[in-house]
Amino acid sequence: MTAETKSVRVKIPMTYVVALVPVAAALNIIGGVINSALRLPTFLDMIGTAVVAITLGPWWGALTGVITNVVLAFVQSPVALPFAACNVVGALVWGYGVRWGMGKNFVRFFILNILVALFVTLQAVPIYVFVFGGATGHFSDMMTAAFLAMGQNLIVSVFSSNIIVSLADKILSGFLALAILEALPKTLVMGLEVTKAERMQKIAWIVAGLVVAVLLVFIYVYGLRK
Repeated sequence: MTAETKSVRVKIPMTYVVALVPVAAALNIIGGVINSALRLPTFLDMIGTAVVAITLGPWWGALTGVITNVVLAFVQSPVALPFAACNVVGALVWGYGVRWGMGKNFVRFFILNILVALFVTLQAVPIYVFVFGGATGHFSDMMTAAFLAMGQNLIVSVFSSNIIVSLADKILSGFLALAILEALPKTLVMGLEVTKAERMQKIAWIVAGLVVAVLLVFIYVYGLRK
């Protein structure tokens, strides 16, 4: 594993790696705990993963994700442990996506976050279905139950609820990570082709709209269930 990437062409000092990975993992853990405590329609446990994957590289981001879920499994619930695979997938898509030109402007970066949500959901669905029987106690379980009541099978129901929540979460996480990049030492972001976080007001409206959309979808499917 190396913090040197083809696109950045700058060797990141190992001191930055040693400092950033645990701090990013701590950010993930705090976000995940807060999200669970407030029962929000998001996850908030991959913001630090995105920061590390973009700056240091996808595999350092994957390590951050694994650390996150291992610690959450101990301090919160063992349910978090299998979902380390989802954190790894998110890191790889964010990290390689930026290095393949998906971070050059607002539109590309927005699409990259959507791709992260899609691939993470594809990884999460088998875990939900085959490890936990379709429910883990997350907010999305209520939507899963509503889709099941509408006659959808379990896999389709879990995918539908998870992709809705994941879209809001990964777009929010990706752009929060983008804002964090602005505060990092220049050495960490030197040579990265990543759009500036100068449209945060627009981003805030997009994320707010997505969260509202999640709630409206839940109300709609729950109403149909009634």
